[in-house]
Amino acid sequence: LFKKTLPSPSLMELRISSKDVRQHALEAIQGAKKSRKHHHGSHLSFIALALRGKSVGFEKITAMIDEMVKLLGEEQTQDDGKKSYCEQELDKTEDDLKNLERRVSDIGKALDEARDTLDAVTEDIASLVAGIKDTDKKVAEATTFRQKEHAAYKESMTANVAAKKVLEIAANRLAKFYTPKLYVAPTVDMSEDQRIAVNFGVEEAPPATEFVQVRSHIASSAAPPPPPETWDAYQKQSQGHGGVVALINMLKADLEKEITESKVEEKDAQAEYEEFMADSASKRTSDVTVLGNKEYVKAELENSIQKLTGDGKSTKAEAYMKAETLRDLHVECDWLLSNFETRKDARASEAGALKDAKAVLAGADYSLVQIGSSSRLMLRKSK
Repeated sequence: LFKKTLPSPSLMELRISSKDVRQHALEAIQGAKKSRKHHHGSHLSFIALALRGKSVGFEKITAMIDEMVKLLGEEQTQDDGKKSYCEQELDKTEDDLKNLERRVSDIGKALDEARDTLDAVTEDIASLVAGIKDTDKKVAEATTFRQKEHAAYKESMTANVAAKKVLEIAANRLAKFYTPKLYVAPTVDMSEDQRIAVNFGVEEAPPATEFVQVRSHIASSAAPPPPPETWDAYQKQSQGHGGVVALINMLKADLEKEITESKVEEKDAQAEYEEFMADSASKRTSDVTVLGNKEYVKAELENSIQKLTGDGKSTKAEAYMKAETLRDLHVECDWLLSNFETRKDARASEAGALKDAKAVLAGADYSLVQIGSSSRLMLRKSK
C-alpha cells in the first residue's frame, strides 16, 4: 500500500527535471537582463514570467521565444533602416544647407560688387553730364565772344576803309591843285537805271563825291595879286605840298597795314573759333555716346541689384527652412545614432538569451520524451 501511494521514481525524476529546466532557462534570461543597460524591452521579462509560472507549457514558451526573437529581428531591421535614412538625410541636408549658405554669401558679394559698380557708374554719369554742360557753356561763351570780336572787326574795318578813302580824296584834291597831271576825276557810282537815264539825257549825272568847300572862292589860273611890300612875289609852295602828300601816304600806309593785320587776325580768330567748335562738337558727341552707354549699364546694374536682392531673400528663406529641417532631423535621429550600437548589442544579447533558453527547453523536452518512454517500458515489464 505504501509503495502504491508513493510516486514512482520515473515521475519523481520527471518533476525534478522540469523544475530544473525552468530554473536553467530562467537563469539564462536573467543573465541577459542584468547585462542589458540601455534597451528596455519587455521580451525577457515576459518570458521570465512565463517560466516562473506553471500553467504554460514548454511548447508554448518556445513559440513565444520564437515570436520574440522574430520581433527583435524586425526591430533591429527597423533601426538599421532608420539609421541609414538618418545618415543619408543628415548628410544630404547638411550639404544642401552649406550650398545655400554659400549661395547666400555669393549673392551678398555680388550685391556689394554691383552696388560699388553702380556708385562708380553714377559718378561717371554725373561727371559726363557736368562735362557736357561745361562744353555747351564754353561754346556759348566762345560764340558770344566771337560775335563781339567780329562786330568790332567790322566796325574797325569800316572806319579804316573810310579813313583811307578820305585820305585818297584829300591826296587827289591836292594833286588837282599842285600836280594836275596826277589828278584823277572822281567817279560817280550810279545804278544801271541811272546810267541809262544819263546816257539818254533824261537826267543829269549826280555830283561826284569830293570835299565840300565851306567858303566859295573864284578859282583862277592867274597869279594872285602882288604881295605887300614887305613880301616877295607869290610862288607855289611845291615843297610844302610834297610834305603833306608824304604825310597822307604815311597815314594811308599805316591804315593799310592795320587793315591787313586786322584781316589776318580776323582770319586766324575765325579759324581758331571753327577749330574750337569742331573739337567741342566732337567731344560732345563722344560724351553723349559714352553717357548713353553708361545710362544703359546703370539700368542693367539696377535690374541686376533688384534681382539679386530678391534672390538673396528667397535663398535666405530657403536656407532657414533647410536649417529647421536639419534641426528636426537631429531631434529625430541623434538619440538613435548615438545609441544604435548599444541597442544592437542589447538586442543581440536578448536574442542570444532567448535562443539559449529555447535550447534549454528543447533539451528538456527531449529528456522528458526519453523518460516517458522508459517509464512505459518499465510498466509493461511489471505487467
